[in-house]
Amino acid sequence: MRGSGSARAARAIVAAAAFLIATIFAFECNRVHAQSSASSADASRTGSKTFQAVAKSADEARDAGRLDVATKLYRRGLALNSRWAEGWWSLGTLYYDGDRYAEADIAFGKVVALDPKQGTARAMLGLCEFELGQPERALKDIEASKTLGVLEDKQLRDVVMFHDGVLLQRAGQFEAAKAALTFLCLNGVRSGELAGTFGMVALRMRDAAPPDPGTEAGQVVQHIGRGACLSGAKDYEAAKTEFEQVIARTPHYPLVHYAFGCELVDARDIPGAIKEFEAEIAEQPKSVLPRLHIAVAEYKVDSAAGLKYAEEAVQLEPNLPLAHYLFGLLLLDTGAYERAVPELEIARKAFPHEGRIDLSLATAYAHAGRTQDAARAREEFARKKQAEQKAAEGTVEITDAMDARSKQ
Repeated sequence: MRGSGSARAARAIVAAAAFLIATIFAFECNRVHAQSSASSADASRTGSKTFQAVAKSADEARDAGRLDVATKLYRRGLALNSRWAEGWWSLGTLYYDGDRYAEADIAFGKVVALDPKQGTARAMLGLCEFELGQPERALKDIEASKTLGVLEDKQLRDVVMFHDGVLLQRAGQFEAAKAALTFLCLNGVRSGELAGTFGMVALRMRDAAPPDPGTEAGQVVQHIGRGACLSGAKDYEAAKTEFEQVIARTPHYPLVHYAFGCELVDARDIPGAIKEFEAEIAEQPKSVLPRLHIAVAEYKVDSAAGLKYAEEAVQLEPNLPLAHYLFGLLLLDTGAYERAVPELEIARKAFPHEGRIDLSLATAYAHAGRTQDAARAREEFARKKQAEQKAAEGTVEITDAMDARSKQ
């Protein structure tokens, strides 16, 4: 699904689903036409019968597979009515199917301009931007499409999620990439491309493509990716076997123990995970990631044991706010309140919208005898909590409105 392969796969899916998607999309666009008096006026001025005839002929040509004719007819119809959203959508899919990504990008951009809440068009816009080598724009639009919602076509949704995972992996947003790829694995998707991308995510690689499968690195990435996908599908025993085989062959490969530890955390095998994170530290004594994971695993379980690893992480990466936050939480949990305060203050400065840090600080301040600071921290936590609830209510309102629209 990547590069030319991704283009062919996504193009075939869009083409195969074109009629279904176009039909549903036309239904979705009814709201835009109903609310757009300008669109009605345009159609009326240019002759509604002429426009309707051209639109009908364009759809018939598309459905009959006469794509060149359909393209010309859609362009003619759009010249008559530039606010014809279904026309822009159909023209965009035809351009995309023909590898004409720059033109498809313009067409889907028109749809989004007519209806900013149209998630499917936003997703297709992101796919075009991916093929045009615009990763920042592509990631922004694909992420927005997930919030807005994509039409219920499984194949199209899978293509969008795969590209989302690739873009997040290349951007170094590995946890978000893992979530996108896990979605595919849970839905039964399996491929070498998916395994390669998931392997790079698990091994924290930002490369544009996985190593050559014929190399040792390529084999490691593929097998780690398969294991990560099996874990994502909650087949933890099969995943464990895959990871153990990789580690038996290449025990010194960077981050293989770390990746296995993360899989064991997902499988709720915390002792096993800590053992693998410790093995990674033995391989890479200055590695921060496994130390942070041990600190997280030990918090509230054996915070005193985790304290050492959090402190080492802070010493190795003093500019990493997350390390200070974890160190502060573990200090707080072990009763070292005064030492916890500066660590949590560093975290609050880095994450100003995270109310939980204020709550932790309030506890630390109170135990350290700083009652006024504790009161201010509690007030700040309450303010952020209230703002968060209002934002959540707004999201529910948007979702309800979209659901209502789909039932019209």
